Amino acid sequence: MQPITPWHRAQMTDALTTLRSELTPDRILRADAVSQRATSYWNSAPMQALAVLLPRSTDEVAEVLRCCHATGQSVVTHGGRTGCVAGAESGPDDIVLSLEKMPGILEIDPAGGTAVVEAGAVLQSFQEAVANEGLYFPLDLGARGSCTLGGNVATNAGGINVLRYGMTRNLVLGLEAVLADGTVLSSMNRMLKNNAGYDLKQLFIGSEGTLGVVTRVVVRLFPQPAARQNALVAAPNFASVRALLRSLQHQLAGSLSAFEVMWGDYYRAVTDYGGHRAPLNRDHPLYVVVQSEGAEPDADAQRFEAVLNRAMDEELIADAVIPKSEAESANIWEIRENFEAILEPQPVYLYDVSLPIAKMAEYVDIVKRAVGQRWPDGQCYVLGHMADGNLHLFVQPNVQGDLHTASDEIVYDPLRSIGGSVSAEHGIGTEKLRWLPHSRSPAEIEVMRLVKRSLDPGNILNPGRVLETLS
Repeated sequence: MQPITPWHRAQMTDALTTLRSELTPDRILRADAVSQRATSYWNSAPMQALAVLLPRSTDEVAEVLRCCHATGQSVVTHGGRTGCVAGAESGPDDIVLSLEKMPGILEIDPAGGTAVVEAGAVLQSFQEAVANEGLYFPLDLGARGSCTLGGNVATNAGGINVLRYGMTRNLVLGLEAVLADGTVLSSMNRMLKNNAGYDLKQLFIGSEGTLGVVTRVVVRLFPQPAARQNALVAAPNFASVRALLRSLQHQLAGSLSAFEVMWGDYYRAVTDYGGHRAPLNRDHPLYVVVQSEGAEPDADAQRFEAVLNRAMDEELIADAVIPKSEAESANIWEIRENFEAILEPQPVYLYDVSLPIAKMAEYVDIVKRAVGQRWPDGQCYVLGHMADGNLHLFVQPNVQGDLHTASDEIVYDPLRSIGGSVSAEHGIGTEKLRWLPHSRSPAEIEVMRLVKRSLDPGNILNPGRVLETLS
């Protein structure tokens, strides 16, 4: 980004003066009110921003962007601020546009299997609202209690149910977005089939707020499963885990909704003294959380247990536990989703990569070995949505200092030769800018720049995210 000159400073003042005349005082936070907010879920430092704006409608978002476009004022969009790639971190010269005052669940249509939701709606609140109607919104991730639908769309969030229902992109039928110049692009399609020209909504899904600000979304809903079966299983090796996945996909006839793998050292770390209760012995090499959804509680439970027993007879599973209550199920998922025990001592670097399942064991071994060679006391904890090729890694050097670049090299460099991606579901943000060429060709990146220049020629929307430059 360009340095702030006296001219730029004057433009920023003009932008705020205009916005104060357009928005009521309760829509603008300045100075002390801004610094009382944390930068993000991952960064507790006081937020920095010229101001935080809290629009309550699409029209107000449009007015904000018209003003900022006219003055060249940079805008950083905020949802739940749970992203993992520093995409929502703002600086003292940015205006933050927060959608938190737009949390509306505007319509739930059981007949059409759709809902219309404002961008600021919290994912868990929306899940609960549709569940009260006997419906199901399958997007689900650990940050469900804080993340917002607008943020989920902007980052094309994944989560635990991608295996059966796909990414956020697969769940969005239509959306409304405000472009950098304040133009409102409303494409609130409700149909599953609509081939009338370009599917423009796809430009904004996964664009991380760099092409427009999503304000409303039409999403797909499904019938609420009548039965949901969970299990935690231990496996003797990765070959057995792969074979187990194939077996469950075949024998559960499409009802398998989650297959979450955890390497043994991760399981031991989060179930150590003071951590989660360990339902299984802690000395196995690998653990998997399995979930299946169906329509016949008794029959589904019997089939689920029979399939697991067969896998145990075939020695694909060394041990297993099937929870008998909601509380026991919740405990199993806490082991997978709540990893606070491995966030100390700092620094700890979180990664989100994807790669072919056939290469996973080899890749993890390479990374763990490299971490140990670089930092003899270092740790690398691995878990993830194995069935859709997505792994999460926590690199803990157990050495003080800024070691992020060295850690990045260890994790990302092996992906190039196996056709992996540096981002499976978290996006690029600012943290992965230099690594984007590992996963995208020069031609692809140039087309990304072309789209950005076309929709945001002033580079005011989340500048410095996804793409380093617009030259």
